Amino acid sequence: MRNYPLLDLRVSTPVLELRSATDELLDELADLVRAGKTHADPPPYDDPMSFYETDPDVRVAKWLRALWRRRGTVEPDAWRLYFVVMLDGRPVGEQSLTGVDFAALGTVTSFSWLSIDERGRGIGREMRAAILHLAFEGLGAREASSDAFVDNHGSNAISRSLGYRPNGSEWATRQGEPALLNRWRLPRADWESHRRADIHLHNLEACRTLLP
Repeated sequence: MRNYPLLDLRVSTPVLELRSATDELLDELADLVRAGKTHADPPPYDDPMSFYETDPDVRVAKWLRALWRRRGTVEPDAWRLYFVVMLDGRPVGEQSLTGVDFAALGTVTSFSWLSIDERGRGIGREMRAAILHLAFEGLGAREASSDAFVDNHGSNAISRSLGYRPNGSEWATRQGEPALLNRWRLPRADWESHRRADIHLHNLEACRTLLP
């Protein structure tokens, strides 16, 4: 998109590509949301979460509305960048990166989901590695954090394998019931020891004036 460079930002690895979440890509990705491909057992998302909606059309509408609201907010005190995960030219998931008081703190958090048809092949780890490269190499982050319910073994394993350190736990609700979250933190020095040379950022310079 010529007039809003943030929607032309990309991150590529030898396996996949993170493309900024344009409406065209979201329209394609919505097919997976409607089909329930975001689900997992045990449930991975805390409340409130549109993916728990049982009506497929309502689920898609709530997901899109929430994403549109946040996508348009890129301010120094709070921003969130959304990407569609592309595998072999197909949208297979979503990856986002959030900063709060980033100029002062330099900290980010990430969120993602991957279609149930693509899980168990290392794609989730590759997605996280790509967004961490954008955070640290592209945006100069000092620390990244993540959290996952204690029974979300896949997400916790990804954090552990990428060098995150345990950072305590906290309670949250999912579908109205209490559940315990593991918290993780990745200082920049630890990321540096795992950094890769085969992940590339595209069109970032054009976004500099728009990023906090």
